[in-house]
Amino acid sequence: MSTILITGANKGIGLGLVKQYYQADWDVIACCRRPADAVELDQLYRNANGRITIIGLDVTDIDLISKLSNILADKTIDILINNAGVWGPHHMNFGSLDYKPWLNVFKVNTIAPALITQALIKQIANSKLKTVINMSSKMGSIGLNTEGSEYIYRSSKAALNAVTKSMAIDLKPYDITVIALHPGWVKTDMGGSSAPLTVNECVENIYQTLAQLSLKDSGRFIDYLGNNTEF
Repeated sequence: MSTILITGANKGIGLGLVKQYYQADWDVIACCRRPADAVELDQLYRNANGRITIIGLDVTDIDLISKLSNILADKTIDILINNAGVWGPHHMNFGSLDYKPWLNVFKVNTIAPALITQALIKQIANSKLKTVINMSSKMGSIGLNTEGSEYIYRSSKAALNAVTKSMAIDLKPYDITVIALHPGWVKTDMGGSSAPLTVNECVENIYQTLAQLSLKDSGRFIDYLGNNTEF
C-alpha cells in the first residue's frame, strides 16, 4: 500500500487531500501544528482503522522537523506534499514592509519544505513513487506578475519555486521527482469565499494530476490540472 505525508493537514486543501488519498486506499500521515484542535481530522483518524497517522508538527520548529526521520524510521513515503503555508499580513506592500512578518512567512512557505524534504529523504528514496510536491502559487510567478503588491507572499513562493528547481536537480540521482504545484484559487480560509474552486474540485484534480507524474516531469511548475505554469 502506498503512503503519503501531508503537512498543514488540519484544514482546507490539506484536509481535503487527507480525505482524497484515504478514500483511494492510501496510508496517510497527516501533520498539523495543533492536532488537539483538528476536530475533523481527528474524526477521520478515529474511523480509519490505523490508516491515518496524525503527527503534531509546527513547520517553523527545526527540532521537530529534525526528529521526523526517527519518528518515521520504519516508513516509506511515496508522496510528500509540503502543503502548509501562510499568506502573512494583507496589504503590507511597499512603504509598509516589515522584517519580522516577512521572515515568518519565509520560514513556513520556503524554508520548511526544504528542511522537511531533507529530513525525510531516506523514506522518500526508499519508496516506490519517490515524489515531492511543494505547494506553490501563481502569485510566486515572476513572469506572470503584472500587478505588483503582496511582496511577502509572492517572494516566499518565488523562492519556493527556486528551491523546488534546485531539489529536482540535486535529487535526480535518487530518481526523486520534485514538483512545484499551483492548486488554483480555492475556497479556503486563505482563498476566501469568492474563489471559483471548491476544495473537493481542487483535490480531485490534484489526485489525477499526481497520478500521471514521472521522473521526466521533475523540476516543473504546474497547476492542479497538470498544465505548465510560468516561473
